[in-house]
Amino acid sequence: MSKPPHGPLQGVKVVSCSTAQAGTVPYMLMADLGADVIKIETPDGGDGSRRMTVLPGKGSTFFETNNRGVKSVTLNLKTPEGRAILHKLVAKADIFGQNFRPGAAEKNGFGWEELRKINPKLVYVSISGYGTKGPNGHLPGTDSMAQALGGIAEAYSMPGQKMRTGIASVADESTAMLAFGGALAALTYARTTGIGQKIELSLLGSLVRLLGWTFTTTMWRDKNPVTGQARVTGTAERAGISASFNDRDGKPLVFQLTGPEDWKDAMTSLGFLDRLEARGFGNLGVIVDNDAKREELLALLDDLFATGTRDDWVARLRGADIVSAPINTMLEASNDPDVIANGHVTYVDHPKHGKLKVHGTPWRFSETPAKPGIAPELGDHNEAALTELGYSGAEIADLRARKII
Repeated sequence: MSKPPHGPLQGVKVVSCSTAQAGTVPYMLMADLGADVIKIETPDGGDGSRRMTVLPGKGSTFFETNNRGVKSVTLNLKTPEGRAILHKLVAKADIFGQNFRPGAAEKNGFGWEELRKINPKLVYVSISGYGTKGPNGHLPGTDSMAQALGGIAEAYSMPGQKMRTGIASVADESTAMLAFGGALAALTYARTTGIGQKIELSLLGSLVRLLGWTFTTTMWRDKNPVTGQARVTGTAERAGISASFNDRDGKPLVFQLTGPEDWKDAMTSLGFLDRLEARGFGNLGVIVDNDAKREELLALLDDLFATGTRDDWVARLRGADIVSAPINTMLEASNDPDVIANGHVTYVDHPKHGKLKVHGTPWRFSETPAKPGIAPELGDHNEAALTELGYSGAEIADLRARKII
């Protein structure tokens, strides 16, 4: 039986002049799915993120995570020869990506207007911090900046405490996933019509999208959501709740209910219903628009959950078909049995660092399975890429000697 092909994006060619995270992850995901991705780096050190969070004996967690499976080609784009090579690569590409601050791509020979003349079918992905039309569009952007402006700090805030941006790069990753989908959507159109196009995304815009329906509710109500240990949704007639509590050992768990029938089922399974009804909480809807009642209920539930163990509470709730789970730390999440069983984390054999535990791929394709790769050494693919473009060995050696590659 023949080996299944690697990924559904075989034959798709990508060139990326991108750095950091949001600008690299879209193309790493494409490489996981079989696309041929060339990452352009400077000859004098390459992408600066190669030197971020380097762990002894394991390399850069940042660079490896965001650039696995891609090919590294070094080019000095300040030289005519370097730009000429880039343009030859673009002429054969389906997708091009860059995430420099607005205006930088044009100065360095890879702006949209320049590249579309070389390849009219090209899908051109441009990622910025703020978006290009607002008062701050000219500024550089980062993940924490987008988290700060986009509102997600409030999503995890507690009343009376300072709002903070989080340690996970949710703006970067959201942007990357939207860029991944947008690029493939535009590629479908280009292959149907022969017409390429430019796609603009921003860290800020992607973070706003990530907030989803909660952002819509905030806009429609024209007031900030209630924050803290519980998310109360719906109306007094059909209330829902997602809330977290600690068990007697301080171990946290969460459960989520979508309607009044779930409330009675959940509290019955926990053995809490009689106590709650005695305090006037037989119907969850009483807390929807009443801050004092909400605080009273949460304090009561805090006391009740503190009488038992997390494993028992979660098992009872799941036994009643209520959504519930322990709240994992990141390290616990990396070892969670469902995470492991579904390949959300996996292992790769790295030629320099041995067996490494890494992200799996978020998809399972029945016919064309994804395959995680490893990040390239700087300039690993110079010779192969230039040879494919028709450069001779002597010409490649000359380009290297003159520090053009």
